[in-house]
Formats: sequence, structure tokens, C-alpha cells
Amino acid sequence: MSDKRASWSGQLAFVLAAAASAIGLGNLWRFPYLAAQYGGGTFIAIYLALVVTLGFTLMVTEIAIGRLTQQSQLTAYSKLHKGFGPLGLLATVIPVVIVPYYCVIGGWVLKYFWTYAKMVLHPSANPLEDAGGFFGAFISAPFAPFGYGLLFILVCALVIALGVKHGIEKSNLVLMPLLFVMAIGISVYVMCLPGSGAGIRYYLVPNLDALRGADGGFSLAQLAKTVLGAMGQMFYSLSLAMGIMITYGSYMRKGDSIEKSVRRIEIFDTLIAVIAGLMIIPVVYMFAVKTGTPVKEAMNAGPGLMFITLPKVFATLGATGPWLGLTFFVLVLFAAATSAISLFEACV
Repeated sequence: MSDKRASWSGQLAFVLAAAASAIGLGNLWRFPYLAAQYGGGTFIAIYLALVVTLGFTLMVTEIAIGRLTQQSQLTAYSKLHKGFGPLGLLATVIPVVIVPYYCVIGGWVLKYFWTYAKMVLHPSANPLEDAGGFFGAFISAPFAPFGYGLLFILVCALVIALGVKHGIEKSNLVLMPLLFVMAIGISVYVMCLPGSGAGIRYYLVPNLDALRGADGGFSLAQLAKTVLGAMGQMFYSLSLAMGIMITYGSYMRKGDSIEKSVRRIEIFDTLIAVIAGLMIIPVVYMFAVKTGTPVKEAMNAGPGLMFITLPKVFATLGATGPWLGLTFFVLVLFAAATSAISLFEACV
């Protein structure tokens, strides 16, 4: 059985595939608003500490289980020990539950990408002028969200159908470099905008007020909330406990170093998460100050941060707004697709 199992062509292919799985909506949407909510640099420091300790250990373990057993998560645990069988079932249920959610959001991103593409071609038309109304009308439409979500599913399924080397590996060799280039390009553009410095400081400088209670003193409860927020983000961002790393590890060659691969995956993943904050937080901060919106309210918009607040920000940038919006949603689309593909593969 192990002789017939597909494998990555090399260590770089595995690292790119695993990093592509880890780099998704958790990096580009969830990490920035959690960092803004939990004290900027304070949250980032706690997150980094968890990634290089607990996250590193768990990822090494999952990949090692996959490579040792040469099986996916459903049967890998029971091959280690019959008593661990229920863990395999649980690890399979998780991606099955997450896939529909991811495809719905992927459909939303696809819709925004198409809308900005039309705006670039026809600059006079701006359907996102009322961003909140546009988003509400789209997600409540009877067919449009389903149609875009279905198209997103079909593209991901096509990649899976092409196999490990010809589908997943080749798609990542193209999408991952493009994703990094676009992320760095957008972040550099944002950091060069006049007045972005205050937003960068808000994002990167530790704010210990996030650890204070109602009485103004240090609060253990607030610290616990911050640690739990960072830990939840770590699991979500690194694709841990989802069966993905076990499945991808089962395609890993015996001679490749797991520890070295995991270090590279974590560096790529964390770098994109921090860069995502540099893309989003400064412009949202400037927009909040300009419009008189409380900064915390703007930052804590949840899903609305990407689909309502950011389009409003892009609309204030004049002729460059549609181009920046298009580039941003292409970036998000690539990240969502690579993560959805890994979730699909774990299910398959």
C-alpha cells in the first residue's frame, strides 16, 4: 500500500503545500482583527510564543504520524493503537464541518474579486459605494451566494482530481509565490500612505491596556482571554487538529527533515499573518480617524472588516481604490483556495 501512495516531489513541494494550507482566511482576516482587539504587539508576542512551542510540537507530531503510517487521519490513529481510533473519526469530522463554511466565504471573496475586476474596467461604476448595503443584498440573495460558492467548490475539486503532484503541488508552485509578492506589494503601498504611521504603531506596539481590568489594574482574566484568543488563532492558522498535516505528512518522503520543514512552514505562515495586519490595520485606522468612527469599533467588525469596512476604505483612495481592491481580493482568493484545497484533500 505504501509503495503505491502518491508523494511530493521534494521537501520544497511539501513545505509550499503545507504553508499554502496554513495561509488562509485565518491569516488575512482573523489575525489582524484579533491583534487589534487584544493589544497589538501584546497579542503578537503571545501568539509567536505559542507558535514556536506548542504549535511546533503539534505540527511535528501530526506530520510524523502521517509519514509513519502512510495513511490519512481517519485510519492513521488506529494504526498507531486500536484505542486511538475515535481520534481519527473526530479528526475527519472537523474538516468535513469546516469545508462548507470555507466554501461559502470563498464564494463571497470570488464575488468581490469579480466586482472589483468590473470596476477596474469601468471606473465610473461603483456598486460598492454603499458597501454595507451591497454585502447585505448579496448574502441574502436567493441564488448568487450559492452560485459563487459552487464555482469555488468546483475549482478546488478540479485541483484535487488532478492528484497530489499534478494538482495540489503544481497549483501551489504558482499560487504561493504570487501570494507573497502581492502581500508584500500591498503592505508596502499601505505603509507609504500619508498618516499610516499611527495605524502601524497601533498594530505593532504592545498595548498593555488590553491586559487591564475595569479597575485599571492587571487582570488575569484579560490575560487568559488574550492567550486563548492567540491559541485559537494558532490552531486555526497552522491547520492543526484538522487532519490536514497528517494527510500531507503521509505524502512526505522518508528522507526529508520534518523539523526543518515545520520551521519553514511556521515562518511563512507567521510572516503572511503579520504582513496581512500591515495591509489592513493602518488603512482601517486612518479611515476610522477620518470618519470619526471609534477605532475599536472599526477594528472589531468581524467579517464586516473585510467585506464592508475595507471596501469603504478603498473607495476613499480615488482612482487607485479599484486596483488595490482587485489586488487584495485576488490575494484573499488565492489564500482561501489553497486552504480549501487542503481541507478537501483531508476529506477525500
